Amino acid sequence: MNMFDLFSALVLGLVEGLTEFLPISSTGHLIVLGEAIGFTGPPGKAFEIAIQLGAILAVMWLYRHLLVDVLLGMWRPGTRERHYATNIILAFLPAAVIGVALHSTITRLLFSPLVVAIALIVGGIVIIVIERRQRVATITSVPEIGPLAAVIIGFGQALAMIPGTSRSGATIITALLLGVERRTAAEFSFLLAIPTMLAATVLSLWKARAELDLSGIGQIGVGFVVAFLVALVTVRAVLAVIGRIGYTPFGWYRIALGAVILIWLAVR
Repeated sequence: MNMFDLFSALVLGLVEGLTEFLPISSTGHLIVLGEAIGFTGPPGKAFEIAIQLGAILAVMWLYRHLLVDVLLGMWRPGTRERHYATNIILAFLPAAVIGVALHSTITRLLFSPLVVAIALIVGGIVIIVIERRQRVATITSVPEIGPLAAVIIGFGQALAMIPGTSRSGATIITALLLGVERRTAAEFSFLLAIPTMLAATVLSLWKARAELDLSGIGQIGVGFVVAFLVALVTVRAVLAVIGRIGYTPFGWYRIALGAVILIWLAVR
């Protein structure tokens, strides 16, 4: 293993940790960046699985006290913890069912820089339009979201199987359309990421079980640690400022990045 391999792992881990919980598509960034720098990770998707796991463990660490409270209190009817658990489970189910059915097909047909660029631009326009419309938030905490809204947000999350769409972007925008306050929408997206990404990791491990190879343990370790640390900082920062700045800047970023990718594809 040379220094370029380790540096590439560091960069990709940083990108995963930074983009996984922002509405700008981590998968899209990794597809384009990996192709641009010619990154070749360990066989069997071990690197991809490791950095995704690093990012989700960061969220689990940040919400560890809440997660323990929910696990202990979800069995008591009518409690705040029961509402937390119900909303997360209901929002998780659509993506779980659709993901199992279509994951391989979508990966085979749509994982390309061109699809990423188009999805980035379309998603950016949608974010800007939604943020500019007049609205009054009626839901200010996760337990208030309710079963029907949770299911609708879950179907919104399912759209994120298209690379470039963004899992967090799809869930946050759907929540905003339903009257969820910005910070609450972000928090619900982060919490929903836990079962969704853990399930995706298990599915990826199962599908790639015959090819898994830990020969590039240095790359895997660097990517995992960097993704974990950067995700910790990113999630905290988003929760601290999103109520003030909104999501419009991310919409413009998506449009600009999508345009750059289209230009790159045209001239390379």
